[in-house]
Amino acid sequence: MSYQDILYDVEDRVATVTLNRPDRMNAWTPTMEREVREAMGQAANDDDVRVIVLTGAGRGFCAGADMDALKGLDPADIKKRGSEIPAFDMNRRPDWQSRYGFYPSIAKPIIGMLNGATAGIGLVHALYCDVRFAADNTVFTTAFARRGLIAEHGISWMLPRIVGHANALDLLLSARRVSSEEALRIGLVNRLYAPDQLREQTYAYARDLADNVSPSAMAVIKRQLYDVPFQTLAEATIDANREMAVALAGADFREGVASFMEKRPPRFTGR
Repeated sequence: MSYQDILYDVEDRVATVTLNRPDRMNAWTPTMEREVREAMGQAANDDDVRVIVLTGAGRGFCAGADMDALKGLDPADIKKRGSEIPAFDMNRRPDWQSRYGFYPSIAKPIIGMLNGATAGIGLVHALYCDVRFAADNTVFTTAFARRGLIAEHGISWMLPRIVGHANALDLLLSARRVSSEEALRIGLVNRLYAPDQLREQTYAYARDLADNVSPSAMAVIKRQLYDVPFQTLAEATIDANREMAVALAGADFREGVASFMEKRPPRFTGR
């Protein structure tokens, strides 16, 4: 499949989705929106892919929405674009079927490799990634309030769960610029690397997951953690007990034990 505003490739069981408008700091467009969703679906459905990396080409991750596209935006366009979301699936949690908040429904780890400016809708996508590694010169901002806009696309729900209520209010109300060091301190990102080390370290982590961790375990663990905000402790424990019984009967559990006892790399199948 060919794309216009993104790049997509798979190597070593890691799929990479690259926002590819470097001349515009990967400013977000409707075409990019459609293509990222298609690429994420492609990676989710590919049995040869175990981990997904989302990043940007050039000097930035995503500087936010393309301002030229916003100038003539008709509010009716927002409703129209929302109607392009795939049909509702009653077998999946509705919370993860929104226009942008679908990453948690993908049963594979998604790593945000933030290689530069991460703002507005770019920050929204970074937050929906499961973990975030950033270059140590990256600058973050919610941006919305300084454009006369509100907390969009579920960021008012997701951001407090990552950085806490008080930090989320600060970042959203002020829409100020946040350094990579502060982002690490408040938990907005998991790790910082020098720009020339970011790619190597991110892919080392991704390949470790792809090579040494059970795909079935990762899928269940990811679902468990994204279900927790909607569960009581009792419900989470009951769910874990049910999943543990399934895991104990699975091939990946037997392979995990065998590889440990035989002191060799595992050969997980995801079953």
